[in-house]
Amino acid sequence: MLTEIFVLALVLTTGVRLWLATRHRAHIAAHRAEVPQAFRDSIPLDAHQKAADYTMARVSLARADVVVSALWLLVLTLGGGLQWFYDLAGNLAGDGLLRDLVFVGVLTLASGVIDLPFTLYRTFVVEARFGFNKMTPAMFFGDLIKHGLVAAAIGAPVLAAVLWIMDSLGSAWWVYAWAFWLAFSLAAMLLYPTLIAPLFNKFEPMPEGELRSRIEGLLERCGFRADGLFVMDGSRRSAHGNAYFTGFGKGKRIVFFDTLLNRLGGDEIEAVLAHELGHYKHHHIWKRVALIGGGSLAFFALLGWLIDQPWFYEQLGVSSQGNVIALMLFALVMPVFSFPLSPIMSLMSRKHEFEADAYAAAQTRSGWLVSALVKLYRDNASTLTPDPLYSSFYDSHPPAALRVAKLQTL
Repeated sequence: MLTEIFVLALVLTTGVRLWLATRHRAHIAAHRAEVPQAFRDSIPLDAHQKAADYTMARVSLARADVVVSALWLLVLTLGGGLQWFYDLAGNLAGDGLLRDLVFVGVLTLASGVIDLPFTLYRTFVVEARFGFNKMTPAMFFGDLIKHGLVAAAIGAPVLAAVLWIMDSLGSAWWVYAWAFWLAFSLAAMLLYPTLIAPLFNKFEPMPEGELRSRIEGLLERCGFRADGLFVMDGSRRSAHGNAYFTGFGKGKRIVFFDTLLNRLGGDEIEAVLAHELGHYKHHHIWKRVALIGGGSLAFFALLGWLIDQPWFYEQLGVSSQGNVIALMLFALVMPVFSFPLSPIMSLMSRKHEFEADAYAAAQTRSGWLVSALVKLYRDNASTLTPDPLYSSFYDSHPPAALRVAKLQTL
């Protein structure tokens, strides 16, 4: 029965994702010829059409990725691929923990190879065609190797710890494994800004001057303390601009892409920062951590039950049973069943964005943020006319027209 349910869920999920992508592409194409009324004075037609073409190119690539990912999942499960990789790891490393680590490593490497053509095409064809890619092949593969080494250095001890918990702490192991995973996730948030991020980008303190003084004044008005203001060399890899907070507690950092600082004026940068401060003032990060923590606890509990059910393995194409293979099998098939939750997560995220916008309007001026958003939409080639249903599934930010209209009422 599980085999049939899994195949049905995979077909439905894949079909819905393809249908949503097709709707999205058609909706954008239908509105390509005319700039929406709200943006006619600020975004020229050629920029609007560039954004439409850029988005449609990305969606076309994503549709192919959806199909290949579904086929790869079938190969790994009902096609016996997961069992083949597990047997291969046994031949290479024998039994025990080393076999488990080799199994996960080889499986991750193989999945990365499957995804590599899409990443290469996205970077060196789509992004390059629209003037966003700044990476060379040497930089791309250098990053790829560094990402792999960092993932192995962190992932292997974490996986070993989880497997030890599963093997040693009895039938309630899933509670301890969840607690460990949550603690690790919080530690990663704390350590990422100072240990991991500098491996891939340079972070320079924001120079003294009018802009820094203005930002520090905003932070003081908002009662926000940060560990530092930094400028990141985002232009080395991409022409896209952004700003973000990272870390928590005393380790909070404010990071601006150099591309963002080159495009926005002082008023606009202050408004963008005020928006990001709004996320902290409304405790959005902790609300998301609580939601994800609760959901992950339910998933760990489900895995704790499934791990002892022979049919869970047999009906998904696996003949062996054990902790590591149960963990990987569960991780592979759960996204198929959790896809219907996507609109809920997106809805919560968009609600948070509206709240952060309102905070920014209260601390600065709504017109400043509107001006900044319009420039970012234009310079990042963000579509102004997404399909509403597609947006409700995938978009963490409100559609441009709705967001600007809301700001103009504040």
